[in-house]
Amino acid sequence: NVAPNLLDGDFTTSGPNQKWAGDISYIKTAEGWLYLAVVIDLYSRRVIGWATSKRLKRKLVIDALQRAIALRQPPEGVIFHSDRGRQYCSHDYQKLLRKHAFKASMSGKGNCYDNAAVETFFKSLKAELIWRMKLQTREQAEKALFGYINRFYNPKRRHSYLGNISPIQFEMKAA
Repeated sequence: NVAPNLLDGDFTTSGPNQKWAGDISYIKTAEGWLYLAVVIDLYSRRVIGWATSKRLKRKLVIDALQRAIALRQPPEGVIFHSDRGRQYCSHDYQKLLRKHAFKASMSGKGNCYDNAAVETFFKSLKAELIWRMKLQTREQAEKALFGYINRFYNPKRRHSYLGNISPIQFEMKAA
């Protein structure tokens, strides 16, 4: 189930819905781990789908991708890039990619730089939110993630890559 690395380190695109990338991160709470899966459009670096779970199962990445699909209604041929984790290699996940005519792309084995755009998001999330608070519950973490992604990161956070504007402003400017 391993796909070729179609991106090969090229995270640039000329428009939205050409290249998407996804990954999973771990959020520590006093209750235990909360797992976060995201889907990012590499054009604007906007988080277009995300999901959380207390269990690291394939449903987590499926839920994040389904939310991105519902938001964007992507055309055929969008490249979806991820690592080679078992959730992304699962039959159900690969079936969902095929159903929506994505081109599957996967990082080289053990190479975090192959998914640098998503890793950069996770670093920003942790530095700007997670490491600044002591999260007691998974519910508290989910609410904090919702606020960070939907009220700050996508609409307000400035990105030097985008000319110091937010992902949503970048998409509106390009439209």
